[in-house]
This record gives sequence, structure tokens and C-alpha cells, in this order.
Amino acid sequence: MKSTLPVSDKIEREWILLDAEGQVLGRLAVQIANILRGKHKATYTPHIDTGDFVVVINAEKIKLTGKKEEDKIYVRYSGYRGGLKEFTAADVRAKHPDRLLKLAVKGMLPNNALCRKAIGKLNIYAGDKHPHAAQKPKKYELHPRKGAKRG
Repeated sequence: MKSTLPVSDKIEREWILLDAEGQVLGRLAVQIANILRGKHKATYTPHIDTGDFVVVINAEKIKLTGKKEEDKIYVRYSGYRGGLKEFTAADVRAKHPDRLLKLAVKGMLPNNALCRKAIGKLNIYAGDKHPHAAQKPKKYELHPRKGAKRG
């Protein structure tokens, strides 16, 4: 039996809509990264971009567990002396609520050209409105964690 590789021109990409309200940041980011890479499809190939487009709404209502709101630090460095800037997760959430999720997803993707392609297919919005209604995104049910309390 021969195995076939997906041809990048013929890959069918869907638009998937995720609601981040009440979701834990890291657990949601894992699932988004898997969708962006195409791991949920039977045609997944590690060196070919087979992933779908993802639209995330309600990014401002994402949860951080423990004391991460105050303790988690994001660092930015300009390259100049004294150019190191540090922000807590609360600061990032206040100014750019979508950036928390984007940085988490980017850290879970491989650091290569596939990551740059995949992160371009991610659209994150703070509120519950998005401009992608014309693409008709399908609502995606997130996988519940095993042993998690439901309800």
C-alpha cells in the first residue's frame, strides 16, 4: 500500500470559530496550535502546512490559574542598553488582551517557516464580534480535560 503526501495546492482549509470565555490559557493554546498545524486531520504531515484558519473570540475572558496574573512576566528587549522591558500578564491583558493567547500559541508551534505561516492563520478578537462572517466559520467544540469537573 502506497502512502501519499498532501499537495499544498489541493489542501482544503476550513475556518474554525473558538470561544475562549472561561478557558484556561495554556490548555486552549495547545488545541489552537494543533488545529493550526493540522494535527486534527488524517492528512497531517509534519513538514507540510495542512492546518485550518482559526478565529478566537472573547480573548479578554480567558483564565489564568494560580497567581499567574501577577507573577507571569513577558519580556521585550530592544537590543540597546537599558532596553529591557518587562510586563506582567495583568498589564498585557489590560492593553492587548489578544496578545496573551497569541504568544502562548506561538510558543507551542515549531520555530521555523511553518510557524510563521500558521500564526498568520490565527485571528484573535477581544470581544464576541469578528469580521469573518463571510468565511462561515464552523463552531468547534473544545476537548474537555480527562477527569475535569463538568458543569
